[in-house]
Amino acid sequence: MLIDITHPLIPGESAVWPNDTPLTREVIMDVAKGDVITLSTLRSTTHLGTHADGPNHYGQGACGVGEMPLDHYIGPCRVIRVNAAPHSRVAIDMLGDTPIDVPRILLDTGTFTTIEHFNEAFAALDPDLIDFLADQGVRTIGLDSPSVDILDSKDLPTHARCLARDVAIIEALRLQDVPPGLYELMAQPLKLMGVDGSPVRAVLRTTDQSPT
Repeated sequence: MLIDITHPLIPGESAVWPNDTPLTREVIMDVAKGDVITLSTLRSTTHLGTHADGPNHYGQGACGVGEMPLDHYIGPCRVIRVNAAPHSRVAIDMLGDTPIDVPRILLDTGTFTTIEHFNEAFAALDPDLIDFLADQGVRTIGLDSPSVDILDSKDLPTHARCLARDVAIIEALRLQDVPPGLYELMAQPLKLMGVDGSPVRAVLRTTDQSPT
């Protein structure tokens, strides 16, 4: 079974990070108006909805999202639900006794469930959590929030630890209805060479080890 964990994108309705570029669509040609085809132009932030960060988003001289190895975004993952307060950071002890047994971890903080409006009080991740996960072989961290750092963070310490430990970032996943457990993740970014981010169509495939 496939589970879509991507937020729908609707021009004029999908919220983005404060002061970032919202999604707009210009219809150049339209079959409803007698044209042979419908043709559109889209304009938006590259960090639109459910998206992958390119390391050059937070690291000078780092690669873009299009250069990232695909195995960051495809393969076994574990969904973990944590009890996070608004505007807090998820710490190591909040994982409890959940095993870290796959290289991709997706965290549902419960603080960012829709992009119809932008909840600025979302929970983010503690920098020490990245080191803890990386030490156990985690190469990709995903979460429901739109950033691994809180909204008003200036030095972006969690982004810095992801860069230092070569941990890929997927943000704004729609996880609230997904039972915690093991799945297969498919969340490839577009091959945008040198670009700082890309929307993804993130999907979980259930396996024999997935919750029933």
